[in-house]
Amino acid sequence: MHDFTGRVAVITGGASGIGKALGERAVAEGMKVVLADVEEAPLALAAAEIGAGGAPVLPVVTDVTSTAQVESLAERAFAEYGQVNLLCNNAGVFCAGSAWECSDDDWRWVFDVNVFGVANCLRAFIPRMIASSQQGYVINTSSMAGLTSMPFVAAYHASKHAVVAMSECLHHELSFKGADIRVSVLCPEAVTTNINSASRNRPASRADIGVDGGERQVVADAMDQAMVGATSAAAIAERSFEAARAERFYVLPGDDPWVYLAHRRMADLRDRENPAFVSPDQVPTDPSARARVQSV
Repeated sequence: MHDFTGRVAVITGGASGIGKALGERAVAEGMKVVLADVEEAPLALAAAEIGAGGAPVLPVVTDVTSTAQVESLAERAFAEYGQVNLLCNNAGVFCAGSAWECSDDDWRWVFDVNVFGVANCLRAFIPRMIASSQQGYVINTSSMAGLTSMPFVAAYHASKHAVVAMSECLHHELSFKGADIRVSVLCPEAVTTNINSASRNRPASRADIGVDGGERQVVADAMDQAMVGATSAAAIAERSFEAARAERFYVLPGDDPWVYLAHRRMADLRDRENPAFVSPDQVPTDPSARARVQSV
């Protein structure tokens, strides 16, 4: 999609972080924006800020875990603008804990938002986008967690791996259908967002936080440290739109430790080795050492 002017973007998780930055970038590209989020007040504020210059920005309070609410979002977007050209499935949450200590509600909450939230949006929007015969684009927000595996965040990593696989399948399916809709999967590194406080939106029905063996605090501290010097959400939005222009499926960081870790994982697969644990701060700085792994 080379020209976004006059087209329509729908962005979930749009009240803050990457979602808000995508909205800002969409407006800068001359797009009309439908901004969706579960948080009503922050959503209204984000929509007002993004549309302050007069750009059309429609806020729609939406819980992506609800099939009915996502269907209503799609109906509202098409009723208001007649088309949707860019669908950004960006809403996401985070939960730490070992695989066996995370409760059923921990697992289900993370998958409800990160996986079923994407599935709900695909069901609601893709048929309408195909039927409109308009050129379309889908950007699914995964993470470098979708291409790597770290301890004590099994639910989150598993959900983000699922988003990568869903995106790859969607890419193939749309191609087989001959639809003029392209797909990217966004896998950012550490980004300045509010995901560390995702539990603020955790519903009462998923209130059980599971057993805490101490790892949750370890992960929380590591994430706080990762925020120091983290990539800005605006830079991720720019990267996303550049990928859409180039119709590039995998949207990855450049020379980043997480990219090395993804290659290291692929090297273990290639060589049939047991998974090696390497933290981002243990990634070798010597270019030749990194090149041996990243040649996979």
